Amino acid sequence: MLLTWLRAMARQSRFRWNIDVTIHETAIVDLGAQIGEGTRVWHWVHVCSGARIGRDCSLGQNVFVGNRVVIGDNVKIQNNVSVYDNVTLEDDVFCGPSMVFTNVYNPRSAVSRKDEYRDTLVKQGATLGANCTIVCGTTIGRFAFVGAGAVVNRDVSDYALMVGVPARQIGWMSEFGKQLDLPVNGDGEVLCPHTSLKYVLSDGVLTKVSA
Repeated sequence: MLLTWLRAMARQSRFRWNIDVTIHETAIVDLGAQIGEGTRVWHWVHVCSGARIGRDCSLGQNVFVGNRVVIGDNVKIQNNVSVYDNVTLEDDVFCGPSMVFTNVYNPRSAVSRKDEYRDTLVKQGATLGANCTIVCGTTIGRFAFVGAGAVVNRDVSDYALMVGVPARQIGWMSEFGKQLDLPVNGDGEVLCPHTSLKYVLSDGVLTKVSA
């Protein structure tokens, strides 16, 4: 009975932080974690005390969020994803099921390298496909799209479509999430049929301009 009461009190204390946050009874949210309004924390999630999570996010089953993690608004993290220390996810990032972050480049069990964590930044609107791996120390550009199972070991440009092991760029993606009819390199422009936004490629750099 005492254990049941303690668990009930712990769950109630979580909701006092923000009455508009949904936290499943099996989730563990350590005291001190910041979670924005409208965020949903599902089964068996663990959020550490130093984590900062924005509004309207979704943390799927068995997600782990470390202490030195910043997550923006409207971020979707699917099942079985661990967001380790030194990872930052900007607004509207999508993390597919079982994708992987790292924070040590050359880990050894017998060698402590907690002072060697490398920062990983995933910029606004990027998609990280199921089972992909983001090697620490990289930056994923705005609205980039990393395909399922890819291994990213270098920085990724805005809007770039990346696939393979190691990941290589094969094209460009619109903010709507459709591949654009543009070469990887060179120049060109195209209009997104879904949003009427124009994308201009110049010297291998893609930018969005008003239609």
